[in-house]
Amino acid sequence: MKRRLTTLLATLGLAATLAACGSGDEATAPPEPIPASADGATVYALRCASCHGEDLRGTAKGPSQLSIVYEPNHHNDDTYRNAIRNGVAQHHWAYGNMPIVEDITDQQIELVINYIRTQQQQLGFER
Repeated sequence: MKRRLTTLLATLGLAATLAACGSGDEATAPPEPIPASADGATVYALRCASCHGEDLRGTAKGPSQLSIVYEPNHHNDDTYRNAIRNGVAQHHWAYGNMPIVEDITDQQIELVINYIRTQQQQLGFER
């Protein structure tokens, strides 16, 4: 009887572990590593696009980076650095708080800011 109970508990524990690992919960999955040779577009794709859109026009999880709100005189580069490094409380939109961007270096932050600014110049701002 004791052996059956031990086997049952072990099986349930394993099943719970496998269910948690295979849940597809992106919030608990480690971020994909950024290649050392990555450019700003790659860093953006790996760390920002899931919320702010592949085309920078936002998703249901985060706002467009082409919104006039993000022009350099309103949200300067230091504001981006702070938001990426420390997260930021919701203030312009109803998407909720922006979390800290995990597993990103200062150099990669600069690359992604430069990429966003270049895209803003090329595509223009939306009102």
